[in-house]
Amino acid sequence: MANPVSYLQVENLSKSFGDLVLYKGLSFGIAEGQRVALIAKNGTGKTTLLNMIAGIEDSDAGTIVFRRDLRINYLEQMPHYPNHLSVLDACFQSDNEIVRTIERYEAMMMREETRQPHPEGETLEALLHLMDYYKAWDYEVRIKQILSQLKIKDFDQKIQHLSGGQLKRVALANALITEPDLLILDEPTNHLDLEMIEWLESYLTRSGVTLLMVTHDRYFLDRVCNNILEIDQGQLFSYSGNYSYYLEKHQERIDVYNTELDRANNLFRKELDWMRRMPQARATKARARIDSFYDLEEKVSQKRVDDSISLKVKATYLGSKVFEAKDISKAYGDLKLLDHFCYNFARYEKVGIVGKNGTGKTTFLRMLVGEEKPDSGSFDIGETVVFAYYSQSGLQFDEQMKVIDVVRDIAEEIDLGDGKKLSASQFLQHFLFTPETQHNYVYKLSGGEKRRLYLCTVLMRSPNFIVLDEPTNDLDIMTMNILEDYLLNFKGCVLVVSHDRYFMDKIVDHLLVFEGDAKVRDFPGNYSQYRDWRDVKEEEERQKKLTARVENKSIDQSSIPKNDRPRKLNYKEQKEFESLEKEIEMMESEKAGVEAALSSGNCTGPEIEKHSIRFSELNTLIDEKTLRWMELSDLGESN
Repeated sequence: MANPVSYLQVENLSKSFGDLVLYKGLSFGIAEGQRVALIAKNGTGKTTLLNMIAGIEDSDAGTIVFRRDLRINYLEQMPHYPNHLSVLDACFQSDNEIVRTIERYEAMMMREETRQPHPEGETLEALLHLMDYYKAWDYEVRIKQILSQLKIKDFDQKIQHLSGGQLKRVALANALITEPDLLILDEPTNHLDLEMIEWLESYLTRSGVTLLMVTHDRYFLDRVCNNILEIDQGQLFSYSGNYSYYLEKHQERIDVYNTELDRANNLFRKELDWMRRMPQARATKARARIDSFYDLEEKVSQKRVDDSISLKVKATYLGSKVFEAKDISKAYGDLKLLDHFCYNFARYEKVGIVGKNGTGKTTFLRMLVGEEKPDSGSFDIGETVVFAYYSQSGLQFDEQMKVIDVVRDIAEEIDLGDGKKLSASQFLQHFLFTPETQHNYVYKLSGGEKRRLYLCTVLMRSPNFIVLDEPTNDLDIMTMNILEDYLLNFKGCVLVVSHDRYFMDKIVDHLLVFEGDAKVRDFPGNYSQYRDWRDVKEEEERQKKLTARVENKSIDQSSIPKNDRPRKLNYKEQKEFESLEKEIEMMESEKAGVEAALSSGNCTGPEIEKHSIRFSELNTLIDEKTLRWMELSDLGESN
């Protein structure tokens, strides 16, 4: 078997900011077909490393070498486009071969029309070949398809009018459409709802693109990535497997490290005793042992790693009455979010809220905590309820304050119950703020570290009802593990909006599913259970649609081949059967779009002709594929 082609080689990379050393002598490679995730605590240089690989930042030392002519695209954590551009124009502003080829082709066509000479060496035949090679003819159509999947429907909307989340999704579409050899993604799942994340998972695994990415979504990591790179204490560790494999091997590494550290500490105590008793006159004869002692002293100065940190903060007493939502209605113009919604929240309940973006999840939380008023109805909140609200917009600090002072301004000590207390510094250490970091100014913190500090200020107030709006955005996996442990042991109520499926499965008892158009489903279970239930329902709907087509005689059932001898579907047929259902559904959707375009009255003559041809093609294809689906369906039912 041929060795995989090397796409990227990083050798002896080093980077520091003043006294903060992120890494020194970092080396790794990425080969064709690898889907690599980078895992590390916030503030340890994940985004900095991606920026250096993308050429946005310089390294202090080391080399970054790409395969010649490698096509690369980078989704930054905070993308930027000129404000005056439309969404579609922004996708044509990318500096990539496809856009450059389209521009060259359009310029040549303009010269053809005006009979101007072509640039030396440029031929129409060569450009047509490139247009075919890059599939540039349908570039705009593919852009619109991906933008639609990411819930960006207004292609003419100006960049300056987009929210931060919408801008990130435009940038993500732009990164995907170019189909690069190497795709670098920084937190691609931020600002995506669960449906979009699952679509992106499927897209990336189907595309076969080589990936390097930073993400905190653990299900996404597990299903998309086949290699993990972990930066820990400035060192790089590589794991050839998905996230589940990484968890197993990471723990093995930590166990070995701690065992070696224990042995070193025991030996150090013996050697320290020898150093104290050693006569000064014999020092020259024991030079090797003395040198070894100082090497050992440096080793034992390293910290023991403990991933099993748990934190239990005493919750304020919570009475039997929590809150009741009575006939809550809320709308913004024609957009209805809630319509006479009622819900009685039980004591110690942990509820997750999921749904597409724009269905009212955050608005519901804001109404509950009193930051926004419903159009009608009311919230009857129990007298003992003490809310702690972690909001998407609540990250506001005095940047000139030190981290420790931010926490001390709220409380010098945190009550753990049973007479136990933690100092502000000890509490921060539970959330991975080292004593050194605690005395940093806030402005020196990374975005993820600021989120972690904000989380500390919310949780340390001894609430009995925690309301969390997308708490996992920008938090590293280590911090999320601590938060999950805290919530599992929390003696109070939890209401959380999150697109992190792993987090939701671990924490919540049941879900409120915001389905849009003011419909809210109360589902008794976690997200994975809801997803399984929804898949079954969607499958039933697909079956009904296909059966309806046959019953409406759009397919002649007598034309379906009959099998004299019943048999089971083989593996290939089963995969074909599953694929056909999806293909038929997609073509039905495309057919509806073409039909809408034809009836809009906005099409030019050539567009009408093009749509009419495609409409006829789709009808034929749908009939053919439905016929085959019915044939395979009969085979499956005969067993």
